[in-house]
Amino acid sequence: MSLVNWIIIICAILVAGWFVIDGARALIVGEYVTPKSGKFAGQLGPWSKIVTKVGIEPNSIQMKLIFLIYGIVWLGLIVSYFLRMSWSWWGMLVAAVLSLWYLPFGTMLGLLQIVLLIVIRSKIGQQ
Repeated sequence: MSLVNWIIIICAILVAGWFVIDGARALIVGEYVTPKSGKFAGQLGPWSKIVTKVGIEPNSIQMKLIFLIYGIVWLGLIVSYFLRMSWSWWGMLVAAVLSLWYLPFGTMLGLLQIVLLIVIRSKIGQQ
């Protein structure tokens, strides 16, 4: 497996794993992980403003379930990508695109994955 593929997998694990951890914690404890001190202590990230604009309350059970389920599905896609299943490239691309709303963490890593996935695909097409 190439270095580019490993970078894609690591970025995906970081974001998907965080979704699972933070979503599960929010369901169990009742709140997401937030900064403990400083200017943004106790506040959710910029992503919360985005989901509010589309009509989802960031602290709702619905949003916490979205975090958890999305993370679990994405982890499954990562395994399929690692196993080189023919359809997994598309699944990873969709998962990366769907992470763009999660400012800033998901956006940065999602964009990196999208670019690298396209690079990988274009190299395959050239062979």
